[in-house]
Amino acid sequence: MAMQAQDIENLIRAAFPKARIAITDLAGDGNHYAAEVVDESFRGMNRVQQQRAVYAALKGRMDGPNGELHALALTTKAPD
Repeated sequence: MAMQAQDIENLIRAAFPKARIAITDLAGDGNHYAAEVVDESFRGMNRVQQQRAVYAALKGRMDGPNGELHALALTTKAPD
């Protein structure tokens, strides 16, 4: 089952309410997305820590072969 971009944004926004979030459907199939998440809470974290925090916000939607979301290319950073 595919996810909508808005559903992904809503999950991320729940964990990062003040973040700047951009979601792009890469293949038009509802399964392959890119997300850019810019949030102050990332300051002092390395990239792996930042991305783990975003994946945690997805609450298992990417887990295993039956996950609702197949691929998510993440760009994360603290604001400049």
